[in-house]
Amino acid sequence: MVTAVRHLGPNWYASVMGTAAVATAGAGLPLHLPGLRTACTAVWAFSLALLVTLLGARALHWTHHRDQARAHLLDPATAPFYGCLAMALSAVGGGAVTVGRDWIGVGAAVALDAVLFTAGTVLGLAAAIAVPYLMAVRHRIEPSQATPVWLLPLVAPMVSAALGPLLVPHLPPGQAQETLLLACFAMFGLSLLATLLMLPLVFARLVAGGPLPLALTPTLFLVLGPLGQSTTAVGMFADIAPGVVASPYSQGFGVLAVLYGVPVLGFALLWFGLATAHVLRARRHGMRFAMTWWAFTFPVGTCVTGAAALARHTGLVVYGWISVGLYVVLVGAWAVAAVCTARGLLSGALLAGPRPAPAVPRPVTGRTTSGAVR
Repeated sequence: MVTAVRHLGPNWYASVMGTAAVATAGAGLPLHLPGLRTACTAVWAFSLALLVTLLGARALHWTHHRDQARAHLLDPATAPFYGCLAMALSAVGGGAVTVGRDWIGVGAAVALDAVLFTAGTVLGLAAAIAVPYLMAVRHRIEPSQATPVWLLPLVAPMVSAALGPLLVPHLPPGQAQETLLLACFAMFGLSLLATLLMLPLVFARLVAGGPLPLALTPTLFLVLGPLGQSTTAVGMFADIAPGVVASPYSQGFGVLAVLYGVPVLGFALLWFGLATAHVLRARRHGMRFAMTWWAFTFPVGTCVTGAAALARHTGLVVYGWISVGLYVVLVGAWAVAAVCTARGLLSGALLAGPRPAPAVPRPVTGRTTSGAVR
């Protein structure tokens, strides 16, 4: 077991995020199908089990393979995935209050969410500072290396911003509730502004440098994360603000949910189409399964919850149907990624180390009869 986890990177937490997204997004759909909530609760329980398992495996990784763990931090392609740990903790915690309470009770769900949300928020803020610092100081990065993976540590505080309001009603009225709500609003702002700084680098790389490598093409869907999650966040602020903050600020959050959410979700749908076109091209060119396929899950889930929030605050049926349609895509993507991941684990391919580079034959020189080297 100790040897098996040597190459277990922080990117594996994306599977927890995607699984939790299936549960929470399904519970928030503007329709009521028999058995849907029970199925979502079961999926949440599975995400909790995945989280516990991965935390244990990563603890073994850090204990017995610290050289590899340090190498991950110093690798510009791997370090941004440390934001996934924070998002996985927050996502499972939010799912506890959303659907897990049906099985474990409200008290236990709130306590579990409080622990996971606190840990996820602290780690998310740390990742949002530490990873860009390492990129600037320790990593050697060229503009041509920009990928949507760079967004991961910056999106982590946005996940906390969107899920933190779930805990507000369980705090004492007054200062405690308002402090948490405005803290979530602050995390919304810092994550949004940081994303706006990073996203132009990613888009410029895509336009000027051409398509991403095949294995990285699914990461284009990561751009949907800050878009959908920020739309979800402003919708949550508008849900919780009445009775927590004074008027007219409570009404202001309702206005923000619509005036911000509508154009941002529109851009998210545009990017969804662009990313899908790139993925179809990559498949035609031989793209095979990799753990980057989990990028098809959590970011799409944030767009599901964002569209559902707009359906609540605008009353427009079209946003409800958009959320349902995206949820169908989410469930299909999760099923494919889960099956392929299970198959890769059973075969041992996903936990194997990188293949050594093929040996390059030494150049051979010869001389002609005239003595010239050829």
